[in-house]
Amino acid sequence: MSVIKVTILCSSQRHPIFSFLQQWMEKRSNIHTVELLTDINKISGGDFLFLISFDKLVRSEIRSRYKHTLVIHASDLPSGKGWSPHIWQILDGKNKITVTLFEAADELDAGDIWKKHHLILEGHELFDEINAKLFAIELELMDFALENFNKIKPIQQKISDDILYPKRSPEDSKLDPDKSIAEQFELMRVADTERFPCFFHFRGHRYKLILRKY
Repeated sequence: MSVIKVTILCSSQRHPIFSFLQQWMEKRSNIHTVELLTDINKISGGDFLFLISFDKLVRSEIRSRYKHTLVIHASDLPSGKGWSPHIWQILDGKNKITVTLFEAADELDAGDIWKKHHLILEGHELFDEINAKLFAIELELMDFALENFNKIKPIQQKISDDILYPKRSPEDSKLDPDKSIAEQFELMRVADTERFPCFFHFRGHRYKLILRKY
């Protein structure tokens, strides 16, 4: 296999997937040339640009520096475009979530599809467990792209007017103290305990709630 030059672009080192990407890079650096960046202005060009948990559209001028610019999105595209799609789907009660590898385009989540994989949850997993399963699939799809790019026949997305998931904010982790744990369990289990922990207001004070298994 010839050496492939790969750039991975992630929004922040604080994102939970960043350490997984570091491990992926370290394991493949003896075969390929791999760089992991958070600053789009530092990319130079190469064979593959992976946009992994990168929250901005990348203009065509940047994408043209690479042979392939690929995105991984946790929904069954063209359905479920937008941000944090697996979180919104879990909140809707879904435990089977499609993860899509596709080409970046000028429009949000609109490029041609390379491959789909399924994330299967049992309904009890907490944030870190969900991440571990999802990130394993994302890294597998990245490997698939590198190993099969010369055999892939991308499939064009069909036009869809499906819901566009909005960006999540810290306020989306707000609990209602008058509701039961069972009623709010999905919200509690998907909350990022470091960046967007669950919280509630009660008797004039704000409280943070961290859910852990033991």
